[in-house]
Amino acid sequence: MKRLPFFVLLLLLAALGRARAQTATTLGGTVRDAQGQPLPGANVFLKTTFDGATADSLGRFSFSTRQTGTLPLVITLMGYEVQEQPVVLDGAAKRFVVVLKPVRNQLGDVTITAGAFEASDEKRSTVLTTRDVQTTAGALADINGALNTLPGTSRVGEEGKLFVRGGAAGETKQYLDGLPLQSPYNASVAGVPARGRFSPNLFKGTVFSTGGYSAEFGQALSAVVGLKSYDLADETQTGVSLLSVGLSLSHQQRFERSSVAATLDYTNLQPYYGMVPQEWGWLKAPQALGGSVALRQRTGEMGMLKVYGAFTRSEFALRQPDPDFVGGRPIGLENQNQYLNATFRSPLRRGWSLQTGVAGTRDEQTVRPDVQYLHDLEQSVVGRVVLTNDSAGTYFNLKLGAESLGQRYQQQYQASAEAPLQRLGFDEARVAAFAESDIAFSNNFVARAGARTEYSKVLGRWNAAPRLALAYQLSEGEQLSGAWGYFYQTPANDLMRIGQYADNLRFERAVHYLLTYQRIKNNRTLRTEAYYKDYAHLTRYEGAALATNVPLPFVPAAYQSTGRGYARGVDVFWRDRKTVRGLDYWVSYGLVDTRRQQRADPQMAVPTFASRHNLSVVGKYWINKLHTQVGATFSYASPRAYYNPNLPGYNQARTPSYQDVSVNLSYVTSLWKNLTIVHLSCSNVLGRDNVFGYRYANTPDATGTYQGVAVTPSAPRMFFAGLLISINKKRPADTNAAPE
Repeated sequence: MKRLPFFVLLLLLAALGRARAQTATTLGGTVRDAQGQPLPGANVFLKTTFDGATADSLGRFSFSTRQTGTLPLVITLMGYEVQEQPVVLDGAAKRFVVVLKPVRNQLGDVTITAGAFEASDEKRSTVLTTRDVQTTAGALADINGALNTLPGTSRVGEEGKLFVRGGAAGETKQYLDGLPLQSPYNASVAGVPARGRFSPNLFKGTVFSTGGYSAEFGQALSAVVGLKSYDLADETQTGVSLLSVGLSLSHQQRFERSSVAATLDYTNLQPYYGMVPQEWGWLKAPQALGGSVALRQRTGEMGMLKVYGAFTRSEFALRQPDPDFVGGRPIGLENQNQYLNATFRSPLRRGWSLQTGVAGTRDEQTVRPDVQYLHDLEQSVVGRVVLTNDSAGTYFNLKLGAESLGQRYQQQYQASAEAPLQRLGFDEARVAAFAESDIAFSNNFVARAGARTEYSKVLGRWNAAPRLALAYQLSEGEQLSGAWGYFYQTPANDLMRIGQYADNLRFERAVHYLLTYQRIKNNRTLRTEAYYKDYAHLTRYEGAALATNVPLPFVPAAYQSTGRGYARGVDVFWRDRKTVRGLDYWVSYGLVDTRRQQRADPQMAVPTFASRHNLSVVGKYWINKLHTQVGATFSYASPRAYYNPNLPGYNQARTPSYQDVSVNLSYVTSLWKNLTIVHLSCSNVLGRDNVFGYRYANTPDATGTYQGVAVTPSAPRMFFAGLLISINKKRPADTNAAPE
């Protein structure tokens, strides 16, 4: 009898569980448009509750609820009418086939394009793809080299970086899957052009925004490069590349819901320099060893986890032409870089989706100019969270985000082996938040309104950056766009290391104004954009009287945020893939009028990195009968300013114009039934002697003249040859398609 209460309790619990199970109702179905196409991202929920789901890529949804009685089932998606229907929640499973109707005021085909060039295989308005980057003559498969053929950029051959609309290279920020890159370029020294650190094969698309960009992006006064990596690898494949400058190996393995990829790259230019004479005295030819691992994991129906890690080790030494050193000034460089990036995205309930990630960078560099020693170590960690709701309203969406950065920069400097070692550096903590919304006023008129705010620990200041973009559709494929906004960034590391002790150092600022016309139709693109950029609070060294025996850049009290400047101009882009079968070509032209006063500039002047006129003509032609693609690029940049101490004034002299004709050829064949590409290229095939500027002696000679030497490339031409083999057991080689 003592066991009776225990059995009664079990019966009661079982009955209660059965009763609870009976009250659970499962709701599922599909959401489609009037043409029967699935509508992923549709928000499906029970009104007045938190029960609901988001439609997957096939428009399917499913969720359970313990609510009872009759409640409205609500289905929402931006650009479509809200739909409600009553549902009896009685424990029986319910299936729905929902058809949403577009509302009169919807986004339609209007997109915000002011300042942005899309480069994605998924966008109808593609401008540059990964294939374009790989096959553009003169770019040598470098992302930045290909982007330098777009309007708004200036050719700065001795740097190899992106200089956009009168801005310095540090004013262009690069992002990988939404996370800012602290070291986007391989290490280099003045006069030796740098390449991008990341291979174009990693990315399914690139957004190059030359102004007026989204509130998502910060720390960029002039431009943003957004790199979007691939999700799951398409198939299992091995790659072997035998190059005139090294060797590259890669392998990717595809599983049902995941993939893994690994690469190993070795570069050594010593054999190449042995065959092609160089004008510089290379003491040690550039060498580099690098590798990467990429993991991809599908989570749930639409979630994706990505992890990417990479390392690079490089070194070189040379004698640079210098009037103060007989035989050239010796300089050597060693660099080690490690990078780790992890991102996650997934749909949430009630129309929300999550994108989050964290990235870490460690960059260590040692430079030895003559007897000097300079060691830099930069370490950083950045995290980011973005929430997006495309069903926030019928006529608008909502995007909210937050970002946090921790950075440590340390520098050691020694003037000679006998001199004392000087240590400089800073610890930065920066936080940011932004909000943004796309608003549809009509079928033809949309707006993007947003704001961003940031706080810097070193500066001890906040900033506020409102931004607005508008787009009006004139006709199918034709639209007019405009943008305006405030853009901020902290001073560069070499300024912050000393300027952190100045009381009034501030964020540098630029205000953008843009007006864009774009027409995309029949595989032809025409785009023109007028812009004006107003600079303020640029960092300067002021108050020379404060330092009589110490160089001004090393006096904290000399740092002031009083620099200013402007840039204005017009960019034109034309691309045609229709007129001649097999021919793809584009023409880019940029006009920029710019002046600025920053750092040690005594007055407003044209910066040394800006060319008033920049022109690029790029062409590629596929010859099907020969299984060959040929390409050519012509680049022109008008004379650049430089300072000649033998003449009165500042930045008063001009270099000769820059002109370059580069060609390449890709022959597609098969080797042991594997797709094989033979690639040949030559930059500056005509051998023009391009001059990027001049270096002058620190003191005048007996005649009172400052002797100078021209800054030129290490050789007039660059030859490249490569044999690229793709080993794929499931897919036979297709030699009738242009190379990817």
